[in-house]
Amino acid sequence: MNSAEEVPIGLLQTLPPVEFCCVYGSSLHPNNSHIHTSMIDYILGVPDPQQWHAQNLNMNRHHYASWMVHLGGARLITEVADDIGVGVHFNPYVSHKDRMFKYGVVRMHDLVQDILGWDRFYLSGRLQKPEELYAKICSLSYMGDLRMLFAEDKTSQDCGLSTACSLVSSLPLPLRNQMGMKLGEKKVFDECGRAVQKVAIKSKEEAADCMRKILRQKVMVSSARQAVAGLLTVGVVHGLRYVGSKMHKAWKSWW
Repeated sequence: MNSAEEVPIGLLQTLPPVEFCCVYGSSLHPNNSHIHTSMIDYILGVPDPQQWHAQNLNMNRHHYASWMVHLGGARLITEVADDIGVGVHFNPYVSHKDRMFKYGVVRMHDLVQDILGWDRFYLSGRLQKPEELYAKICSLSYMGDLRMLFAEDKTSQDCGLSTACSLVSSLPLPLRNQMGMKLGEKKVFDECGRAVQKVAIKSKEEAADCMRKILRQKVMVSSARQAVAGLLTVGVVHGLRYVGSKMHKAWKSWW
């Protein structure tokens, strides 16, 4: 394999068993010029995070902030992730075979709920592979211009109101319910003659704006909670280092 195709998996061999693993992030992009210096991101799904962290503390104690290890161990690590963060504990700046890794550990139930229902819209925006509808909305977790969801596709017919309604109908139920509360709902009858509630969409712009506001709030809340949990769990030095790297990357993208 060349460097663009290579996905390091050796780190998993140094960790306790997991039920799910996904490698994501810009470090895997073939056009990334910093592929050997970028931190590689893992999301690990486990049935019981506290039990997993207890095992990992025996194997990789140095991956964790020392104060958490001494004050509460696996129990405290899990409680901070669940009660302050969004259910994910991240260990960044883990060195393995001359590469830097960051891995997040999440309860499988929470991972599935976020992917299916966009409950917190944190992991779902990072892990889902966009196809058809999701190809149009995969960037929502980064809060770009959500009107791209209903923007004109130059290679196909104009995305009209009927298409917008179809797209909204394909969204997760919790999100549709929230949109219905804001936009209003109307009663329609399905093929079997049963009355069902549908989101009342007057225009694709209105739908896009409503979705943008709902998801922006979800992202802001989840990101803020995870940022606070991250500063607590990784320590001040690593926390400031990570925030600094994100700011540097954002600055470079603008200039």
